[in-house]
Amino acid sequence: MGTLITPYLTLAAILFCIGLYGALTKKNGVIVLLSIELMLNAVNLNLIAFSKLGDHPALTGQIFSLFNITIAAAEAAVGIAILITIYRNKGTVEVTDLDSMKR
Repeated sequence: MGTLITPYLTLAAILFCIGLYGALTKKNGVIVLLSIELMLNAVNLNLIAFSKLGDHPALTGQIFSLFNITIAAAEAAVGIAILITIYRNKGTVEVTDLDSMKR
């Protein structure tokens, strides 16, 4: 007996759209990183919802979701470290002010 995954997919689509909006329109680098994390969590929700689909649910979606969480944690750590370095050098984390590689 299959499960009804439409509400999960709808929630994931809404979360992804909110994250995409934030990543494309916000100027603060921290908000952009948070928006990317939101999009990755929407992907995790899709992976887990699709793994429960069908008569014989598998653990592959949960395993891929764990890999995705690991990548998201590494991305957050590296992104925050880069933003801290940029703030120390330039005094701002606004992505519109970061147009050159020079100091």
